[in-house]
Amino acid sequence: MLNTLENLIKLARDRKTSPVAGSYTNKLLMDKSLSTAKILEEINELIEAVEENTNKIHEAADVFYHLLMYLEANDIKIEDVMSELEKRKK
Repeated sequence: MLNTLENLIKLARDRKTSPVAGSYTNKLLMDKSLSTAKILEEINELIEAVEENTNKIHEAADVFYHLLMYLEANDIKIEDVMSELEKRKK
């Protein structure tokens, strides 16, 4: 499970340093307005899927992917997010 998350992070970072022509990931990383629009769209689709009890897993996966790309596009490291979450443990 964590391997999949690590692979997505690696993909984002690799694409930032070595872009691939036509890559959707690269489009998200380079176009912050697209990245913002997609994360908002995907969150709304997840909420709708939960409310309608359809495609919840698919939409949740879309949110995770787009959130990771949004974070990387805005130079927010997932390691820093995890560190912040760790500080909040009680």
